[in-house]
Amino acid sequence: MSASSPASSDDRVTDRADDAATDGGAAAAAAAAAAAAAVRSAAVVNAEIRALWGRAGGALSPAEQEHYQRLLVEWAAAVRADVVEAA
Repeated sequence: MSASSPASSDDRVTDRADDAATDGGAAAAAAAAAAAAAVRSAAVVNAEIRALWGRAGGALSPAEQEHYQRLLVEWAAAVRADVVEAA
């Protein structure tokens, strides 16, 4: 691609993915992956969140905190998908 030609849509998507990977955007990448793969319902994800907290006894380890954050992103994506579907 030359400097004077406009970027194609595919180029912009690739550039954003590269930026997320190089900017330490692990959370952004996880959010994008969760949004793209939101196949579980909000109720199912919520049940997994409740089970995680039940097993943790009120305090999450660092690994559990990371898992919890991924679950929250997945849950939010599922809720948004339900709202869009209902509209």
